Amino acid sequence: MRDIIRILISPLVWLAAFSAVYGLHGLICGHGIDGEAFGLPLPRLLLVAAYAAAILVQLPILWALYSPRFASPSPFVRFVSRATGWVGLVATVWSLLPVVMTSYCG
Repeated sequence: MRDIIRILISPLVWLAAFSAVYGLHGLICGHGIDGEAFGLPLPRLLLVAAYAAAILVQLPILWALYSPRFASPSPFVRFVSRATGWVGLVATVWSLLPVVMTSYCG
């Protein structure tokens, strides 16, 4: 059971982050959130913060998969979990970047 969690944790976190960031984008577009903070439009700041948080959640997961304390004793599971860890990180960076770089309906 722990091996399945090791393999799936990063893609599942990507799925949750994808849903959360695009859901936030929908809320911003649907409810017309306005304002400014730190000289930036509040919607843009919220989307960038959500993007950064998604990446910052993926990094410790990847680090843990390489740590001997959390790594699987099986070489195959260790390889696959590290591969899916990288896939989750790259998917987070790549798939959430458009929502941060494009218009936020504002």
